Amino acid sequence: MSKNIPKKDQNLSRREFFLRSTRSAGLLVLGGLVWSAYVDEANSSPLILRPPGALEEDDFLTKCIKCGLCVEACPFDTLLLASPGSNKPIGTPYFIPREVPCYMCLDIPCVPICPTNALDESLVTRAGKLDINKADMGLAIIDEKACIAFWGIQCDACHRACPLIDEAITIEYKKNERTGKHSFLTPKVHPDVCTGCGLCERACITEKASIFVLPRELVTGYAGSHYIKGWDKEDEKRLINAKEIKTTTEISKRSPMDSLNDMGGLFDD
Repeated sequence: MSKNIPKKDQNLSRREFFLRSTRSAGLLVLGGLVWSAYVDEANSSPLILRPPGALEEDDFLTKCIKCGLCVEACPFDTLLLASPGSNKPIGTPYFIPREVPCYMCLDIPCVPICPTNALDESLVTRAGKLDINKADMGLAIIDEKACIAFWGIQCDACHRACPLIDEAITIEYKKNERTGKHSFLTPKVHPDVCTGCGLCERACITEKASIFVLPRELVTGYAGSHYIKGWDKEDEKRLINAKEIKTTTEISKRSPMDSLNDMGGLFDD
């Protein structure tokens, strides 16, 4: 067949073949780079703050279909949809408290509209009614080095901005030993009440907020289920079905008295 095709046309066909191959390879590489960037964003940003009622992050990402209905339902334009390049899972809702905090809507319109329960109503319900005070979007943290209230300068902006004033944030009084005449009036966040709405962060008067909201799992510890609060009757109930586990070591084979009297060869010659 090639014998009947002019040499000039054969050269053109070869050139066109190599050009197409090069373009295809380039598109594959570009597609790979785009996909890897998407994967990176889908697994990044542990500092992201979700709307009220959001499931734990892994479950949330599994259920959220990126429909944007919660974003549209928010009357304060608090919620944003993550876009490419934002270093957040693309298409998922989040908010930035310093820019626009959650204004704690009583009817929580962003939650019931979620079609997949990625925003779970049961997480913000009390006595059968939606209750925004049960929200757990994050936890406010105070940088005492930067907060001017800890310098002795009077400021209670975060305290006054808190929708759960004197519950989630209280003011503590402490004598100013430096002057001997004044008191420090410093804010204190109560983790068991704070909803992570970010109104305190938005109100903070320092150039960079000295009180800021972070995901709770990043800033709180966990003692473990094997520790019991002996003074808390409710916590002690966890012992009802507990089983004793005994471990044996070399030292535990001896009586306590023998162990105490063992001088470890101190008086040996």
